Amino acid sequence: MQELPIINTVPETSKVKKPNWLRVKLPTGENYKHVRGLVDTHKLHTICESGNCPNMGECWGEGTATFMILGNVCTRSCGFCAVATGRPDAVDWDEPQRVAEAIYLMQVKHAVVTSVDRDELKDGGSIIWYNTIKAIKSLNPNTTLETLVPDFKGQQENIQRIIEAAPEVVSHNIETVERLTRQVRIQAKYRRSMDVLKVLKDGGMRTKSGIMLGLGEEKEEVLQTMRDLRNSGVDVITIGQYLQPTRKHLPVIRFVHPDEFAAFREAGYEMGFDYVESGPLVRSSYHSDKHVIPGFGISKWKLEKEMAHS
Repeated sequence: MQELPIINTVPETSKVKKPNWLRVKLPTGENYKHVRGLVDTHKLHTICESGNCPNMGECWGEGTATFMILGNVCTRSCGFCAVATGRPDAVDWDEPQRVAEAIYLMQVKHAVVTSVDRDELKDGGSIIWYNTIKAIKSLNPNTTLETLVPDFKGQQENIQRIIEAAPEVVSHNIETVERLTRQVRIQAKYRRSMDVLKVLKDGGMRTKSGIMLGLGEEKEEVLQTMRDLRNSGVDVITIGQYLQPTRKHLPVIRFVHPDEFAAFREAGYEMGFDYVESGPLVRSSYHSDKHVIPGFGISKWKLEKEMAHS
């Protein structure tokens, strides 16, 4: 499959040269066309497109996509995110069924759903979230589901709706280290996100979170964030390279070498994470079908260690 440099990730004005390991595959193939058609036909939003994900060609080529509910306009203005900010449209109460039907038509074994932040809604969008999870489960009883949820401003009632809907994995991304949170996630709070993850874990959920590197964080800060996530009971962690979507977004301070990502993977497993996904092109939903399986990641890591010492 043809490869090409990532588009619209490092503007020409950037002072940091993009390294040669940041290359993605050109979207092609019948599966890609099939997913493309379903997304268009059902008028669905995907974070794959809205977030300029570098893995869209690979994932769509395998017949999977990450659906974004509650519209494609966010009430928050994070410095890293390519999703549009503004006044969202009214809630579409038919959306849960449309998403469930699209997943059914795709015949996928594992689905991922995320959403924009809807801070203007009293329920933060949690009712649509609940309805979507239930609709997917009803129509696709054999499909496992990961939900990448917002923080719902830490409101317990809204978080509880996710727990009651019982997806296999609930993810909420911390995105960056505590020092940079105010700059990177303008309307979010580091400790509030940690508390949300702990509430989800205490509610019996398999939990997951993600960090971006290259925004100016120090190594020890990354390790501390990882420790904080473990202390909140997080099972799965993803670590990837931040890529600047447009000139209006935060610049890339540096490109982190694959060897550093490998070192963070090692550290994560040593801390006790059940699954650590760490690499330059890793995004929250990348290989998420494996993240749902308890013990899969750490068992693979232990086997690698045994083989290396034999």
